[in-house]
Amino acid sequence: MTANAPDPLPPEAELALGWSGQKVRGPLSIALQLDRRLARIVGRTHEPVLGQMRLAWWREALGKPVAERPRGDAVLDGIGMHWQGREAALVDMIDGWEVLVTAEALGAEHATAFGKGRGAFFAALAPDGEAGGRLGPAGMRWALADAAAGVSDPAERAVLVAAGLAAGDPPGRIAASLRGLAVLDLLAMRSLKRGGRPLMEGRGAPLAVLRGAIFGR
Repeated sequence: MTANAPDPLPPEAELALGWSGQKVRGPLSIALQLDRRLARIVGRTHEPVLGQMRLAWWREALGKPVAERPRGDAVLDGIGMHWQGREAALVDMIDGWEVLVTAEALGAEHATAFGKGRGAFFAALAPDGEAGGRLGPAGMRWALADAAAGVSDPAERAVLVAAGLAAGDPPGRIAASLRGLAVLDLLAMRSLKRGGRPLMEGRGAPLAVLRGAIFGR
């Protein structure tokens, strides 16, 4: 049903992994790999029912105990290794992507639901819920900014950007072990303010990376 090997990650994702603590790096990498798989499913879906079936395969697989899941897929095996007991956040990601499959026209409510679902894994990476409130909006911003940069329809891009800019941003820094998420958040905010441009585009991208990595906000 799925490919065995993980997909290549974009440059901003690799930077985020490099600035993440050792305990966070594995789960973050797998979450980003799953996100790439789901994006590929949605991007290739022309019949909503078929797209829903493919997404349902992942949802059902994550609903099973690790020992009962299919073996041999790098991403699914990695989820069993790094996300056991926290799969609900990854199911939220699947549900978020499904919004794009079922929506006939992308409206503000669809964009918000997509962003919250797709980016839910940010908060799930916080140890014992620490800084989870800070990470929820960060995950939503990243999800929407990345999507906005990838769509060709200006109207859809505008909807995604508006939803990303509307995400709340509680005060506080992101913990040092989670600074990779701060990197993604700062790049996402910069992208949204520039109308949904690619996250690593332009000279200011490296400065956003350093700010997120050093200051965590």
